[in-house]
Amino acid sequence: MFTIGEFARHGRVSVRMLRHYDAIGLLRPASVDPATGHRGYEAGQLARLNRIVALKDLGFTLEQVGAMLADNVGVAQVRAMLTLRRAELEQALAAGMERLTQVEARLRTLEDEGLPLPGIVVKRLPATRLVELTGTAASFRPQDIGPVVRPLCAELGERLRGAPAVTPAGRLTCFYEQLGENEVVVHAAIPASVTEGERNGLEVVDLPETEAATLVHRGAIDLVLPSWQALVRWLEATGRRSGGPQRELYLDCPEDPAKWITELQEPLAPSVRVPTRP
Repeated sequence: MFTIGEFARHGRVSVRMLRHYDAIGLLRPASVDPATGHRGYEAGQLARLNRIVALKDLGFTLEQVGAMLADNVGVAQVRAMLTLRRAELEQALAAGMERLTQVEARLRTLEDEGLPLPGIVVKRLPATRLVELTGTAASFRPQDIGPVVRPLCAELGERLRGAPAVTPAGRLTCFYEQLGENEVVVHAAIPASVTEGERNGLEVVDLPETEAATLVHRGAIDLVLPSWQALVRWLEATGRRSGGPQRELYLDCPEDPAKWITELQEPLAPSVRVPTRP
């Protein structure tokens, strides 16, 4: 079971949006604590959330979306509508391209429903010292994250060239922390050795050693949502929980984004061992 904040992060929507969907009966939480009123969600509900977001991005009102879901609109029908929307967006201005990419990401999550979980590897991530720049996004929605993380990574590269006290020692890593309902801190960082001297405004951060579930995503990072949600399904299937901010380790970033290779890292909270009776 996931809290509303965790479910919003895994579904790449805002907490406020989930509360609204609950209020209008479009996506009810799996449980509500009678004492605190806290909402709980299950990984299986991501399928319904993906349909809602996909249909909403096609231009349907929430009332129409509710009627369509009540009629059990299938993946094939949603795919046909998304394909039509894709053709329309390709004729639109360049500003519509980012939204098109996210529609495609939601489409892939629908196609992955019911498929076996991909090759997820649990491993130890060593303690790491990084230098970083941070920015703030309004939510985990791709259209909020993208405009922050891209220029942040570019500026990190520029700052490194003017920081003689910093020697890069690894690959670009991005990770994300939700501080409030409408505040996500975006970290663009790189492992480095740091000596006394000019750091050109770069902050030093130490990530502790941790166990993490990892998955290699091949393709454009804008289409990473299905891979992250596969990790969410793995968490629920294994009874594990997130133990820290999700990380993206960029292993290979050629000019063609479709050929990118990124390792997704989900830090894990320590397993709770239930004592057995002798």
